[in-house]
Amino acid sequence: MPGGFIRPYESIEDAALRELHEETGVRDVFLEQLFTFGDPDRDPRGHVISVAYFALIASEKLSIVAGADAAEAAWFRTGKLPHLAFDHRQIFDYALQRLRSKLEYSTVGFQLLPKKFTLSELQSVYEAILEKRMDKRNFRRKIALLGIVKPIKEWRHTGRKPAQLFRFSAVQAERKKSD
Repeated sequence: MPGGFIRPYESIEDAALRELHEETGVRDVFLEQLFTFGDPDRDPRGHVISVAYFALIASEKLSIVAGADAAEAAWFRTGKLPHLAFDHRQIFDYALQRLRSKLEYSTVGFQLLPKKFTLSELQSVYEAILEKRMDKRNFRRKIALLGIVKPIKEWRHTGRKPAQLFRFSAVQAERKKSD
């Protein structure tokens, strides 16, 4: 969980983006303010207020590099996190709950996919976030009813038979929001 202090000339979001890049090498990502954590006892060094953000990083940008002020940077499965300092586990749990909730009413999961994807890849994103297996037919029926993906005339050879590629349909998603 990259973090640091805001510089006098920065906005809070710019500081979050800078720290993410400095500590992981990651840039150009979906970033959303999560919550402000300010319990006086959250940091034994003193009363520190943290404005937490969460970033969603698409699968094609999965490589990260530890920056100069970070000893190491690595990906961890949500169920196998290392020990986190201070109240950072609470912050992580809050972010995961927010992401799971957003999956139900928004198209946030598409931030984690390439522009062209298979329905199996989309289902894998949902399953990873929700940490549960989903029935393939029911998942595809739900996605079809939402009308938020559009098939394209391209196929990916992934196994014994090619899988059709899809794109996120922002127009359909906007219509669903207004309904």
